[in-house]
Amino acid sequence: MSANSERRVVVTGLGATTPVGGTMTETWESILAGRSGARPLPQEWLDEYELPVTFAATLQTKPSEVLPKVEVRRNDPAGQYALIASREAWADAGIENVNPERFGVAIGTGIGGVWTLLDQWDVLKEKGPRRVFPLAVPMLMPNGPAAAVSLDLSARAGAHCPVSACASGAEGMGLAAKMIRDGRADVMVAGGTEAAMHPLPLAAFSQMKALSTRNDDPTAASRPYDINRDGFVMGEGAAMMVLESEEHALARGARIYAYLSGVGMSSDAYHITAGEPNGEGAARAMVEAVEDGGQQLSDVKHINAHATSTPVGDLAETKAINRAFGDLTPGIPVTATKSMTGHLLGAAGALEALITVLSVYHRTVPAAINLVDKDPEINLDVVTGEARALPDGDITALNNSFGFGGANVALTFRSV
Repeated sequence: MSANSERRVVVTGLGATTPVGGTMTETWESILAGRSGARPLPQEWLDEYELPVTFAATLQTKPSEVLPKVEVRRNDPAGQYALIASREAWADAGIENVNPERFGVAIGTGIGGVWTLLDQWDVLKEKGPRRVFPLAVPMLMPNGPAAAVSLDLSARAGAHCPVSACASGAEGMGLAAKMIRDGRADVMVAGGTEAAMHPLPLAAFSQMKALSTRNDDPTAASRPYDINRDGFVMGEGAAMMVLESEEHALARGARIYAYLSGVGMSSDAYHITAGEPNGEGAARAMVEAVEDGGQQLSDVKHINAHATSTPVGDLAETKAINRAFGDLTPGIPVTATKSMTGHLLGAAGALEALITVLSVYHRTVPAAINLVDKDPEINLDVVTGEARALPDGDITALNNSFGFGGANVALTFRSV
């Protein structure tokens, strides 16, 4: 093992724009308060497309309220969200000077610029090729947000874009940590973005029977682990963190939230959409993340679960947690924050990683909402009602992310 592989990675900046807050601070406060971001969709969508699901967890703050008109015009919504979140994270980190060649980005997305792609297809059909926007390709390509952020912040160590469905944002963070460990970078902006709140993805997920149809009560629709859960609530947004080598952060006197201590990844090779029902691959990712951080399973004091609120997915993850942690499982407090934010697809793991970091930093586990009648097959210690305090001393928390195609990513965050 090289000397660089021993470098420790720390989190020094956080930023987000989500269905429950225009910033990470607002988002954290909303989650602690148990507020849901699910709301009815715009009426024109319902009239035009007759969607079977009439609600979603849409962004709380419109990008046009934050970005100049030219940036809104030149970036797909996924890129807009990424710029907003990365700028907040960068400001939060307080970095004034960094060598651009030692600074990179790794920003995942599950779907990419679907709004640009489908809007420009309509333009082509209705108005002809001369009216297609010249920047359509860089706006619709999945790595467009990563490129936009690297340009915005002058990051030249790499501009990477993992695409692994709902594990994309977490994979971006894992890649960023590995780049720092391997000596490719000293500083990384990492996370995920998704702006797929378009009638086509909504219709497609509906046809898969993946979405909740609780149209009469949107705020109660995302109910992980509840016996009456019936699918996830579509969400959108972006979440970014600034990662640094510990040496770089200490040299500039940075405030450190936590260590990103371990990264675990695996694939199920089981089904294009369904996770392996016994959780074997997911469990391997969890164990690998703990071991990668040089820790024991008993060090994990909290899990922020993927917990989408689908009948099959929640049970498979429960089995995976039991497979990984065995007799330790009942003593680990678990939360399911998609109950409030909805499912941000490629940005979900990134947002939940940020929430996990703040849980470690503030030693507080947010309570999941909408768990009224717990599924008897779920034997996890799910935090509900009120937030729960984490113990003093050295603690580690684990964040799970799983995606279509069998992608499994687990990250561990350790207290400072």
